[in-house]
Amino acid sequence: MSQTSKAATAGIPAGVPQLLGACCFASMASLRACDTLLPVLAEDFSVSLGQAARVIFVFAIAYGVFQLFFGPLGDRYGKLRVIAICALACVVGNGMAVFSPTLDWLVAARVVSGACAAGIFPLALAWIGDNVAYSERQAALARLVSAGVMGMLAGQWLSGLIAEQAGWRPVFFMLSLLFLMAGGLLMRAIRSDSPPVIATGKPRLPLRSIVVAPRSRWILTVVMFEGALAFGAIAFIPSLLQRQHEVSLSMAGGIAAFYGLGGFFYTRVAARLLGRLGESGLARLGGALLLVGFVSLAYVPLLAWTPAACLIAGFGFYCLHNTLQTNATQMAPAARGAAMSLFACFLFIGQSLGVSGAAWMADNVSDRLIYACAGVGLLVLAFLVARRGPPQGAE
Repeated sequence: MSQTSKAATAGIPAGVPQLLGACCFASMASLRACDTLLPVLAEDFSVSLGQAARVIFVFAIAYGVFQLFFGPLGDRYGKLRVIAICALACVVGNGMAVFSPTLDWLVAARVVSGACAAGIFPLALAWIGDNVAYSERQAALARLVSAGVMGMLAGQWLSGLIAEQAGWRPVFFMLSLLFLMAGGLLMRAIRSDSPPVIATGKPRLPLRSIVVAPRSRWILTVVMFEGALAFGAIAFIPSLLQRQHEVSLSMAGGIAAFYGLGGFFYTRVAARLLGRLGESGLARLGGALLLVGFVSLAYVPLLAWTPAACLIAGFGFYCLHNTLQTNATQMAPAARGAAMSLFACFLFIGQSLGVSGAAWMADNVSDRLIYACAGVGLLVLAFLVARRGPPQGAE
């Protein structure tokens, strides 16, 4: 472990990785909680489904933009402290949502929640980068990603279940309690989280310095294309299933959730796969599975196959993305919080561009073509990542 990592781990109590997982679970549950609530919100506030969808859009925008703010903040004042404060601040945003008298109030509450949640996952990834040797980092990141994936699944499934039984407001009440417990326990566990010691004595790197570095620029470009191709396809899975197989929206959503289950299964076997295949082999496997999963989802005319296709694609995505994440932790070890925030921001930029492009393709060409382009494009990206290999000196 590097001198930076040793300095950062000094005095960190046991149990912090589990608490970070709880905070990431809560942030991802909050991100996806409104997906299944849109019809209920539209009816309750007497608005269209498109107007109600603002609660999702504004959260994503705030989440993407504020990552650039919290990254440098975590480098300066301590990542764990900033994560804990952000989790506790999310209690306020979700509490505002519970008592929202109008849709505009709920939209404002979601902006607050998205802005505060932005300081959790990227800084948790950066903390892992500070405290885990590179040879063991991908497995550690996979465990953290596992918590996030389970949060996304819980946010989509449980929010609908709670809303059916008790209405949509208790969903945000439960999120508030979850953030209060996770953030409070993390704050209690760490009295202070000193920022990493920079042995060279140089000042912390500004965001611009990270972006212009050749290795960083390459990683950020690749993750932007990855986000565009993968998430542009994911967004249209339910509509593809409805059109192609004439299933209900709830069934389409359930099938699409197998994508997340694929990611969860990956986290269970990530360490063994990495030991057998190495980073380059894992990236190639991810690209191949994404090609098989996406293309077969669109072109194999069997409804029974679609859950397996989503599972395969989800497993493949996390093989590739986790490799990129691990590489990203080495973009700027002296300012890892800022670097991981940039990484997440570029991923969100890619998502926005990809969904827009896929929407145009679905309206003007064919929604099946989305998956052919995504599968082939991600396979090419995976082989580029494999050819590039891990960063020099990472071991």
